[in-house]
Amino acid sequence: MALFMVVLVLLFILALSICTALLRWNELKFSKKGLPPGTMGWPIFGETTEFLKQGPNFMKNQRARYGSFFKSHILGCPTAVSMDPELNRYILMNEAKGLVPGYPQSMLDILGKCNIAAVHGSTHKQMRGALLALISPTMIKQQLLPKIDEFMRNFVSDWDNKIIDIQEKTKQMAFLSSLNQIASVESTSIAQEFMPEFFKLVLGTLSLPIDLPGTNYRRGLKARKIILTILKQLIEKRRGNQESHKDMLAYLMSKDDNNRYKLSDDEIIDQIITILYSGYETVSTTSMMAVKYLHDHPSILEELRKEHMALREKKRPEDPIEWNDLKPMKFTRAVIFETSRLATIVNGVLRKTTEEMELNGFVVPKGWRIYVYTREINYDPFIYPDPLAFNPWRWMDKSLESQSSFLIFGGGTRQCPGKELGIAEISTFLHYFITRYRWEEIGGEKLMKFPRVEAPNGLNIRVSSY
Repeated sequence: MALFMVVLVLLFILALSICTALLRWNELKFSKKGLPPGTMGWPIFGETTEFLKQGPNFMKNQRARYGSFFKSHILGCPTAVSMDPELNRYILMNEAKGLVPGYPQSMLDILGKCNIAAVHGSTHKQMRGALLALISPTMIKQQLLPKIDEFMRNFVSDWDNKIIDIQEKTKQMAFLSSLNQIASVESTSIAQEFMPEFFKLVLGTLSLPIDLPGTNYRRGLKARKIILTILKQLIEKRRGNQESHKDMLAYLMSKDDNNRYKLSDDEIIDQIITILYSGYETVSTTSMMAVKYLHDHPSILEELRKEHMALREKKRPEDPIEWNDLKPMKFTRAVIFETSRLATIVNGVLRKTTEEMELNGFVVPKGWRIYVYTREINYDPFIYPDPLAFNPWRWMDKSLESQSSFLIFGGGTRQCPGKELGIAEISTFLHYFITRYRWEEIGGEKLMKFPRVEAPNGLNIRVSSY
């Protein structure tokens, strides 16, 4: 027994020594003169576990120790983290000066090499131009909004006297609405196979790129292959018949002179995945959290309902929400912005250095990621007085939306091109939901705010007619 205890102690000491040596070796590996201060954690894994588990507290602790610009090793990459608002704006506005998108390898692998977040320079200009043409004000007004209105009206039509998981419902809503805009006629027939694979794809992009059985990354890669097959078959089917379609896929496949941005099939497929992916997270989560915040703040719900009831009174029951109805929805827009700010749907953006550069007096080597961490700006009391309060009225001052600190929808050359489309979708959903129903939460499920906003056990509400 005594011998066993001695061996156990020796093994513990050996393991401790190896761990200490590995940590020390990793720190020495990234101890080049001039680098930002900070810690790098374990080889390969770095400080990813601490980053994902502790979230904002990890960032605050590192800033307290090392300042607003520090080094770390997260999501598989050596990374310089910027929590400096002025430096963040510089990084976002200067992509041409050695800074390009630096998203994690898992995201690049699963979303595709033609994904707008992965390309830069002239390719980014081409892909962004094609995307902007799809979601221009004219397209929203003439083609997309009628589809959105019909979809939202039908989607919420049978919720009366039901207990629903609003998290699950808004996920389905965001995906199915986008799919309907992309391939209107075929969306119903492909949705059942497409949707579960898409949800696996999303989880895969938020994982470490470890290609082993059972990992979210492996599931995400498999889901991408299935989605590629579905979309290739859809494109081939469209080419095989002469039917006329008015949707995003028809525009992307068009060869006439009205389409300035001719894309290959691979580019079209990655563009479709990009549209689905980028709109899904923001629309679904903002819609869910708006329902949550409105439930918790009855006076704000009443003000919002007043705006929508006034609009409804001018229409017949069957009349749709139209383009000219969106602009007067000033309080609705304010609720959406305040929800995005307080919930912090997006915590920051990643850039990558294409050459060694100096930032804030420190050297950032070529190939490093720069994490532009914008979360703290949302809670700055100098910009947003009483920042933890849900107060949509602060956004009724239009100047707040135009300030340089407004980074809810990104910034610089990479500001979210689908901002107005997303606002139109959420506004239309809220219109039909709050004018038809009242609701109460049941269960009091816990919400997680990092690395993504979610209710791990769902967010159940009891719905009844208004």
